[in-house]
Amino acid sequence: MKIYQKKVNRSLWGNISVFLFVFICAAFMSLPLIFAITSAFKPLNELWLYPPRLYVVHPTLKNFSDLFALLSNSWVPFSRYFFNTAFITAVGTAGNVLVASMCAYPLAKYKIPGSKAFFSIIVLSLMFNTSVTDIPNYLTMSFLGWINSYQALIVPAIGSSLGLYLMKQFMEQIPDSLIEAAKIDGAGHWRTFIRIIMPNVKPAWLTLIVFSVQGLWNIGNTNFIYSEQLKTLPYALNQIISGGIARAGVGSAVAVILLIVPISVFIFTQSNIIETMSSSGIKE
Repeated sequence: MKIYQKKVNRSLWGNISVFLFVFICAAFMSLPLIFAITSAFKPLNELWLYPPRLYVVHPTLKNFSDLFALLSNSWVPFSRYFFNTAFITAVGTAGNVLVASMCAYPLAKYKIPGSKAFFSIIVLSLMFNTSVTDIPNYLTMSFLGWINSYQALIVPAIGSSLGLYLMKQFMEQIPDSLIEAAKIDGAGHWRTFIRIIMPNVKPAWLTLIVFSVQGLWNIGNTNFIYSEQLKTLPYALNQIISGGIARAGVGSAVAVILLIVPISVFIFTQSNIIETMSSSGIKE
């Protein structure tokens, strides 16, 4: 029996055309990021030019120096704001990945009574906008005594339904034969979860890390935090740039600083995400 493989009949100029098309699309999509970075190094007179320029004629670091001067004169140290945001982001992301994975495993691989109805409720919760749940969340946090504490921001992030939905969908692709083989070898539920399930859903939890970090890092003013000592970095930076037109340059520097962490997390994880996404899902 002969196996015929389809060959791609594309000339050198065809390859060049495809490359140019992809390059133009990538360059176009990167324009907002490039503009945000270049704006942070523009003096005030270049920021208000019309039409705006994508490049910088007279680059300067004055925007960043003014920003750090304003932060150094604030009542709460800059390091405190940074610690609050970093702590909330790290704990919330780690908890979200762990809890979502542990909850998704039995839903995806074991026949639990009522699991379909429970998962339907989870899917339904994804349809609600966050502003719809603000009042119920505030009442819940007030009842638990978590107002003006880290828990008010971390616990809702840990219980995000998006993470559970994403992890369950990926875990369903893992063959049951792998779990049965692990049981035959004497592995318990926890060891099967750590050694078999989690490595095979790597694209799911890497993607979840990117989403979670992006959401938690950008938390600004909330209805749960009133103490200045517990407020986040985006809140402090947004308060600084609310001074008016004179702080437009500082605002551009703030935008770049807030972009650093989410973009860095994506850069460090995107190679693994792309590599595993290309072959995600083990088929029996």
